[in-house]
Order: sequence, then structure tokens, then C-alpha cells
Amino acid sequence: MTTRRRSAAVAVAAVALVVGLVGTGSGAVYAGDVAAAAPPVPAATVPAPTPTPASDGFAQLTPAVTRQLDAAIKKVLAEAKIPGVIVAVSAPGKGDYVRSFGIADKATGAPMTPNLNMRIGSVTKTFTVTALLELVDQGKVGLDDPIGTYIDGVPNGDRITLRELAGMRSGLFNYSADEDFYKALTSNPDRPFTPQELLGYSFKHPVLFEPNAKFYYCNTNLILLGLVVEKVSGVPLDRFIDREVVEPAGLKHTVFPTGPEFPSPHAHGYTNQTASGKVEDATDWNPSWGWAAGAMISDLPDLRSWAKTLATGTLLTPATQAQRLDVVDALPGTGYGLGIFNVQGWIGHNGSLPGYGSLVLYLPESKATLVVLVNTDIGYQGQEPSTLFGEAITKIVTPDRIYTLPAQPAS
Repeated sequence: MTTRRRSAAVAVAAVALVVGLVGTGSGAVYAGDVAAAAPPVPAATVPAPTPTPASDGFAQLTPAVTRQLDAAIKKVLAEAKIPGVIVAVSAPGKGDYVRSFGIADKATGAPMTPNLNMRIGSVTKTFTVTALLELVDQGKVGLDDPIGTYIDGVPNGDRITLRELAGMRSGLFNYSADEDFYKALTSNPDRPFTPQELLGYSFKHPVLFEPNAKFYYCNTNLILLGLVVEKVSGVPLDRFIDREVVEPAGLKHTVFPTGPEFPSPHAHGYTNQTASGKVEDATDWNPSWGWAAGAMISDLPDLRSWAKTLATGTLLTPATQAQRLDVVDALPGTGYGLGIFNVQGWIGHNGSLPGYGSLVLYLPESKATLVVLVNTDIGYQGQEPSTLFGEAITKIVTPDRIYTLPAQPAS
């Protein structure tokens, strides 16, 4: 893997038990391949040919293209046995596609609807890193400061920089890949975890490589950055993000919970990352174990807005946003910057944690937005549910920019 840099403006993930993603090898611990049940949906073949995209690379969302999208999404839903999905695709002058399919609650059969709140997993990372970069713009921290300047006891803390933490190049062990952590969470999903407890699961392991030697998607990095934001600002992370990121971005239904609270209405989420290995309802699991790496909740309208804000750097100075988008090759076809990825030109992040998955993307050349929210994290044929939908959708609307996110090689 090279470390060649390329600009995200021209040209992966989420915590994994997963609070994140950027490839299914990003530290996920899976209990098996049991798939959640979904209402029977006839498998559909996407009509051919695929529409020719416009000069800016994004197809007009005509009735014919809408039918193609409907068919492609239903096909993924049925084949991967995904309970439900919410999708929004749009670009200026090209139309607006907003749909929901499947069910939001297996117990009642309630349908999935576009207005439901969802846990967003590692899309949380984009908010935490934005908070950090705001402090950079204020001159309160430097991206090349060692983490040891702010947090004691970090292995290689005198050499790992904040930039390397945000870019997933620290070499620290991913706490969510620790067996004791997995047992603690799955044996009592309601229990709260402190950031210090999470770091303890990581720091008992030796470092995996020298700082900046390579890319390794790791939730530990974001726990440390969350603590830096708290220490420098003097404000709890959830309050700082709400005040300095969520509110200025104009988001109305995006929250950083401090416990299992989950605003209504919301979809139920289903996972097989359980003590028994059987599929269970993870809706009310306490997300404190994801904290700065994956605890947040949002909805479709907010995430459509956030996709553009994140990719265009509305909340940051141009110079800082340029550093954020200066991606380093991470996986084939994928570059990772500072808490953000570039997959075949699509800029954003994915997310996953028990019961939920998310994908929030922006394509600068056509100013297009793509958001996918699902109520399961159970993969299919080695791919995350959000990746399956992202690939199926972009094959139709941007055939020259297909979202394909490969798994990260196991460490």
C-alpha cells in the first residue's frame, strides 16, 4: 500500500464491532453469518441499459431511472435479507430520489419511513474530527502536536500526532477488536463504558506499527481525539459537538447521546453480534462504547445536509479543509484524509454498530448527495449492507464513479 496523496476534491467507515467501517476488516468482530429476516420481496433484475450520465457524471433522475433505483434497492434488500432501508439521492437540476423500503420493527411489522431517527455509527467520526479542526482554526491545538501533550499514558504518545490519529495512521490497537471488550459488551449491552475504560482495552496490546507507517482503521484514535476536544475546550464532548458543530450546521435532529436514549420515532436495529450469536434487537444497547467514534444519532434530512457541509468545509477555514481532504491511499480505490474518505470521487464516511449502518456521501463534480440508512449491521457475502446499497445505487446514477469499498486486510 502506498502513501501517495491525492486531492479529495478532484479525485472508509464507522466503529466496528463495528462502530465504524471503512471496509469490513476495520476491527469488526462478527458472531456469525446469520441474516436478519425481512419481509418477502421479489428479487428484481435492474433494467438495462444503465442510463448514460450527464456531462457532470450524474444521471437525470427520470421516471425510468427511478424505476431502476427501486428495483436495484429491492434486490439488495431481498438478497441480503435486510429488514429496512432509507435512501436519498439527489443533485442540483437532476431531481430528488427519496425512498424507504422494508420494515422498521419486526415485532409490529411497522414499515420503514424516511422520517425515522437512526444510529449512525462511525459517521460520528466526521463530527468529532470537525470539532477538533475547529480548535485547530482557533489556534488552540496543532495537527502535528503529539497526543502525549494532552493525554498521558498513550503508547508512543510522544510521537503519535493528532493528524495521525485523525488519519488512522497511529499504529494503536483497536479496542473494539479486543476479546475482553467484546465479551463485556455482548454479555451486558446496557452497561456504560467510559473513554478511559475503552483505552484500557487498547493499551494492554502492543502497538501494531510505527506512527504514520501505514493505514489501519482504529476506533481508539477517535476516543483520544474526543478527549483532546474535551480537555482543550473545557466542555464535555457531546455538548461541544452540539454547540459548535451540530447547531452551526443547522441540523435539527442530530444528537450525541450520553446513554441509551434514542429520540422517537426511530427504527429498531438488528444484529448478530451477540453473546449467543443469534440475531437480537439492539435498539436500546448503550452506545457509550462507541463514544467519539460512533455514538451519535441522526436522520435523513440532517445527513443529506451534513454530507455537503462535511465535504465542502463550511464550518472550517479553506486551509484546514484542504488538509482534511488531503487523502492518503488507504485501500484500493479509497483514500482516507482526516476523519473522511474518498471512494472513487465520493467524499464522506460510512458507519456501523450493532443494529445499524449508514453511508453519507457527496460528489463534488456534480454536487450530488447520497445517504443510506439501514437497520442492521449483518453483512452479506463479506460486504456491509451500506456498501451493497451504495454500489447498487452508484452503478445507476454515476456509472463512472461506482462506490466500491474493499475490506481492510486483517491486521
